[in-house]
This record gives sequence, C-alpha cells and structure tokens, in this order.
Amino acid sequence: MIRLVGLAFVVLTVIYICLSFYSRAVRRGKLEAEWLEGGQDVDQDTFVQEGLTRYDSSLRRKLILGVYVVPTLLVMLLIYLTNFA
Repeated sequence: MIRLVGLAFVVLTVIYICLSFYSRAVRRGKLEAEWLEGGQDVDQDTFVQEGLTRYDSSLRRKLILGVYVVPTLLVMLLIYLTNFA
C-alpha cells in the first residue's frame, strides 16, 4: 500500500510540474501577444515579468494543485463506496 501511495505521489508530482510549466508558458505567450498589440509604456521583458509575477499569486495557479486533491478524493470515494455502500 505504501508503494502504491508513493508511486501515485510521484506520478501526480510529474503531472503537476508539467501542468505548471505548460500553464506558465501559455500565460507568457498571452502576455507577449498583449504587449505586441501595443499601448504599453514599458519594454517587453519588464511587461512580461510583471505579468508573470501577478500570475504566480493568482487563483489560476493555485487551482493546479487540484492535481493532488481530486484524484485523492476520488480514490477515497471509490474505497468508501466499495466497502460501505
């Protein structure tokens, strides 16, 4: 059982890291596109860096932690329903 939990944790961590990198790359692309549209008084690097700093503290970034929560709750629900329902 401990090996199963450990393996699940490793797999979920890999998924979390991949989702984090992907989400950050998408956000960077959107910020760069927004800068290219014009209207900003700062250079592109500063604009993108400030946008990513805001993204790091956003709710969207924290929702990626659901990678750990949702599968854990589903397994717990499945175990409960199998044994007690």
